[in-house]
Amino acid sequence: MAKKDPTDLSVEEKLKTLYQLQAALSSIDEKRALRGELPLEVQDLEDEIEGLTTRVEKIKNEIDEFQRAITQKKGEIADAEASVARYKAQLDEVKNNREYDTLSKEIEFQTLEIELCNKKIREANTRIQEKQNELTVNEEVIKERQGDLDVKKSELDEIMTETRAEEDKLKEKVKELEAKIESRLLTSFKRIRKNARNGLGVVYVQRDACGGCFNKIPPQRQLDIKMHKKIIVCEYCGRILIDPELAGVKIDKTTGEEKKPRKRSIRKTATSKKTTDASDMD
Repeated sequence: MAKKDPTDLSVEEKLKTLYQLQAALSSIDEKRALRGELPLEVQDLEDEIEGLTTRVEKIKNEIDEFQRAITQKKGEIADAEASVARYKAQLDEVKNNREYDTLSKEIEFQTLEIELCNKKIREANTRIQEKQNELTVNEEVIKERQGDLDVKKSELDEIMTETRAEEDKLKEKVKELEAKIESRLLTSFKRIRKNARNGLGVVYVQRDACGGCFNKIPPQRQLDIKMHKKIIVCEYCGRILIDPELAGVKIDKTTGEEKKPRKRSIRKTATSKKTTDASDMD
């Protein structure tokens, strides 16, 4: 059987298909609403852990730099101490005061260099200790956040497992319905639905008012909606309007409210009442 061109559908068929599409999309929204804020919470925790991990790597690199600086300063101290020893040995061989003063100044300079290097080493060790404390704190926070993330992911996976099969079926239904709707109308519907606060792009008339924004609809406009001759949108909220019958909703004409199925009640007849009274007397 040849597939029916979406443009060949009557206005009534288009409206009915749109309402079915709206119902399927609303069901998907309900399934996603069951997840609540969990997806966002999971994403936030993942982002936080990523940021903390980057911070930990940066701290480790800083510790490595301080340790390299300490190694370098220790090397400089060894060179200075060797120079001091050499200059002191040369003092015993000086021939005049000028050479003695020069060697003494070199010894003093190298001694100051040693003291400066030792100071830099102490400062670097202090910074390493601070960075190690910071590293420990960040690693503990990562561990805590990872635990929270595992719990949140487990909750989300559980909900996803429960709803995935049904949601996949609804998505397939949505694809089938969208294929039946002409692209221009489908684009308009999606735009209306995106701008609607509750995600409803198609609503039916309730109590002479729009089922989306609840503004009153004039009688003549309601008649046009029932005629299914053209697609009519609410002049206040822009939603596509259909009559309740097209949506499969029964409206009580006396009250204007949706009819709900009523339980059958068995009325006692005069004969059954007499029988019951006779039984009570016995």
